[in-house]
Amino acid sequence: MAVGAALLAAALTACSSGSGGSGDSGGDGKGATDKKPMAISVNLAGDQVKAGEPVKVSLAEGKLAQVKVTDTKGGELAGKIADDGKSWTSERNAAPGTEYKVEAQNTESQSANAQFKTTAADKVNKVTIVPGKAIGGIVGVAQPISLVFDNPVKNKAAVEKQLKVTTSNNTEGSWGWFKDHTGNDRVDWRPKEYWKSGTEVKVQMDLNGVDSGSGYFVRDYNTEFKIGKDRRLTVDLDTKKMTVTEDGRTLRTIPVSAGTPGGKKASWSGKMVLMTKEGTIRMDSQTVGLDNAYDKMVDYSMRVTWSGMYIHAAPWNAGNFGRANASSGCVGMSDADAKVLFGESQIGDLVEVTGSGSKGQAEIGNGYGQWNLSWDQWKAKSALTGAPQNG
Repeated sequence: MAVGAALLAAALTACSSGSGGSGDSGGDGKGATDKKPMAISVNLAGDQVKAGEPVKVSLAEGKLAQVKVTDTKGGELAGKIADDGKSWTSERNAAPGTEYKVEAQNTESQSANAQFKTTAADKVNKVTIVPGKAIGGIVGVAQPISLVFDNPVKNKAAVEKQLKVTTSNNTEGSWGWFKDHTGNDRVDWRPKEYWKSGTEVKVQMDLNGVDSGSGYFVRDYNTEFKIGKDRRLTVDLDTKKMTVTEDGRTLRTIPVSAGTPGGKKASWSGKMVLMTKEGTIRMDSQTVGLDNAYDKMVDYSMRVTWSGMYIHAAPWNAGNFGRANASSGCVGMSDADAKVLFGESQIGDLVEVTGSGSKGQAEIGNGYGQWNLSWDQWKAKSALTGAPQNG
């Protein structure tokens, strides 16, 4: 059958009555019901249907009472009957490579069925999600929700419509689109203000069947997490000290040595986020464009930018702690201070670098730099409420 509207009729069995029953029509013995069979049309038909659009079921006569569209795995497409009862439309698109069964019933308890199958996606788009489910579920007050896509997202508004954030205290926030450090498209959700400790967050990404413009999504995604203690790390490049606060109370002040001013070795400044706690890692300056400045194993390492700015132990630079900024861009401190800080810090803690001698603020996608934007600037990056987003 060609793709298009399929007219289907349900065969009905006439009701008959017993002798002298009310089903008799004038005593001539004929059945009392001469209803026309129920007929529906479905906008998708056949076994070569292109995915990426909603399912619409229309009724020739009468009114719909119920429509159910399910796949072979038991998944169901939710939908809504129109006010006039003449049609039903699914809330979501038909997914690629899926066989669907349509079951409809009218207000007179008649029924009709249909089937169709969508073709597989030529190209699939996938999502990398932060925070994921493998980090213990607790993050700091500055942690955004971040989605990075394998392939370009040209239909940004269509994708953003399928992303839902639910919080335990109705936290206000917005999605914003930009380029990740990899050059891939990325959309993050940032609260208007920093999260409140104890907030529970759920993210539902109903993307199965959505056309990104350069590939379909073939599954849904979700994640959930909770906001931990309100911990903030503030590095003052002028005093060469880091202040650690919790719930607004100062826990400690740590002598540090940050990046050497005046060139590539200077530190980034502004508001950033503790991205990962990587522990003991090998740091090779050639991987960040600093030639042969260093190549060593470094303890208690916590990443702040993708371009290689860390907070870590730097015992080789002990003479400069609290006295001079003389590192290759990272914020270093003693082994003892780094061990305590590493143990108590959370992924998602705010890291703010102030003072003179930095190389400026990092790009938003070089970590999580959205806190350097005003709320209005951030909202303008939404494909739904902000300025138009080009693919």
